Amino acid sequence: MTAAVGRRRATDYRVWLAYLGIAVIVLYCLAPFYWMAVSAFRRPSDQFQNTAFPNPISLENFRAVFGPQVGFGRSLLNSLIVAGVTTILTLVIGTFAAYTLARLQFRGARVVAAIIIATSMFPGISLIVPLLKLFTQIGWINTYQAMIVPSLSFALPLAVWNLTAFFRQLPRELEQAAMVDGCSRGQAFRKIIIPLAAPGVFTTAIITFIAAWNEFIIALSMVNESSMQTATVAISRFTGAYGFDQPFGTQMAAGVIVTVPLVIMVLIFQRRIIAGLTAGGVK
Repeated sequence: MTAAVGRRRATDYRVWLAYLGIAVIVLYCLAPFYWMAVSAFRRPSDQFQNTAFPNPISLENFRAVFGPQVGFGRSLLNSLIVAGVTTILTLVIGTFAAYTLARLQFRGARVVAAIIIATSMFPGISLIVPLLKLFTQIGWINTYQAMIVPSLSFALPLAVWNLTAFFRQLPRELEQAAMVDGCSRGQAFRKIIIPLAAPGVFTTAIITFIAAWNEFIIALSMVNESSMQTATVAISRFTGAYGFDQPFGTQMAAGVIVTVPLVIMVLIFQRRIIAGLTAGGVK
């Protein structure tokens, strides 16, 4: 009896210790966002207060962010265009490339897969100068493609690698059965494999969109016109909406505006994301 009580207490202790660890991790992850939100809702005159809650709550920083002289709405639209197009192109190209590597047998397939994943190891900053020189020569500076193409090159290796592993988990008998019933390989891919691979494709789309939405160094280097800059670049260039004040409050408000859509999107589609990340783990 005493041994059973001791084991029960040890189990309870481990459970509470696990909960404590989870709470610490959650607090560590959410604390910066909470402080950003609190700072965004302070008045500009109170921006250097250290209270845990703004008093009084003010929307002045949010109104300043969307002032006509700031142009932040246009920057949000630019970010949406760049991230959306990058995600669509990554999915289209990455899905076909991943399916080819996972299903078709050809000489050098492993070498191609190794080269694809190796390209993601290059630090992005090392490619900025040659890309800037190239885009200047072909007249791409201050264009959407100057931001989309580099982002696409960084997103594709991860997408191809993830989707290749996902396609390999799907039984080949699915396509073989479809082709026995009269489907071509392309029809089997479109009607059978793609619907089954939806969780993995959806997860890849979310990860790619978030990465492209948060991208900074490429957009900063390739664009110098305010009408073409993305939201992340616009935040870094805030000079203060009230004259000579520090732009701390407006930057925090803009940060909340940029972050909240991503948080909402992840919360809405969290089941699909988890399904895509864990798919293939159990046969």
